[in-house]
Amino acid sequence: MKSILSRFRSSSILFSLSTAILLLSFAGFYVNCASFGESPSGERLERIQKSSQYGEDGFINVHPKPESPAFLSVAWEFLTNDDPIEPEKALSIEKRSASDFTSPPADGLRITWFGHSSILVEIDGAMILIDPVWGERVSPVSFLGPARFHENPLSLEELIQLPIDAVVISHDHYDHLDYPTIVALQKTNAKFLVPLGVGSHLEYWGVEASRIEELDWWDEVKVGEIRFVATPAQHFSGRTLGDRDTTLWSSWAILGPDHRVFYSGDTGYFEAFKEIRERLGPFDVSLMAVGAYDDRWSFVHFNPEEALQAHKDVRAKKFVPVHWGTFNLAFHGWTEPAERTLQSARDQDIEVWTPRPGQSVSPPIDIATSRWWDESIEKLAENSSP
Repeated sequence: MKSILSRFRSSSILFSLSTAILLLSFAGFYVNCASFGESPSGERLERIQKSSQYGEDGFINVHPKPESPAFLSVAWEFLTNDDPIEPEKALSIEKRSASDFTSPPADGLRITWFGHSSILVEIDGAMILIDPVWGERVSPVSFLGPARFHENPLSLEELIQLPIDAVVISHDHYDHLDYPTIVALQKTNAKFLVPLGVGSHLEYWGVEASRIEELDWWDEVKVGEIRFVATPAQHFSGRTLGDRDTTLWSSWAILGPDHRVFYSGDTGYFEAFKEIRERLGPFDVSLMAVGAYDDRWSFVHFNPEEALQAHKDVRAKKFVPVHWGTFNLAFHGWTEPAERTLQSARDQDIEVWTPRPGQSVSPPIDIATSRWWDESIEKLAENSSP
């Protein structure tokens, strides 16, 4: 059993993030912390309240929400869990620069995974950035909260040099909506496509209202030749102790003239994925969240087997696992999502691509699955090299 002291040094989001918010609130910084964002009000709130997804106390899921897991059981596992929830060695990533993306993909589609759910999708002449998080911690503050396992393969300075057409956000949790990253991306010419209510955060951070498109489920908008459809998900939202479910969450269908990509966002498994296939599929690639799962919150997070089932439901050809390998957000081993994904995919004859952070993959080229997490190098060796 790991010592209680070492457990408290862990960056688990279940404790460090909630503690950070709580401490800041009681310290009187709540109203002045820009990263919290701002809850919807005025005309935006009026529009939200007309949504069929909106209930008496905020947005609701298709299925009734189960009871939250018992705090004491979660706390006990936090203190006693022995799984290797963070890597002990530096991760082998692929460093990138803006110049790497000057030439479009030969076949019209290229997926670059930067870690967690930060993904660059180049599709039919457009460049789409999904859930970009370049901050060092997924937290409202810089000194507390889940920290990165690896540096970002592309610096923020290089990122904003890219000709990004659209930034797509799935929901407003800190590991998907990052305040400093959004501030930096204002220097691009990108449109910001978000679920209902999330635009309130963006406007508070300085994004012009004319650059923001807020969508309800099944709403769609076109940027250039690319259609974006906000599709259902089963999750929740909130950035403070007092704004639970005031903004919507969604998965996304990205539809070009020649290619189609589906992104799950954060979600539990439910029947909507079959409807997504019927209305918008099939897809060339699915980007499915496979990490941060637990039986106690399976309602809002896939496990790997459920992610693969959703991949089959939407009828996608290639599967790229995301939402893993960058932050410690649950109790499972940090490589477990990838291992379970590969094992289940082999059993079902599903082609999975596992790019290392920074690596690009392009269908229809067949790329052998890489176990890059086994190729990590010691930080000491890297630092001591001549």
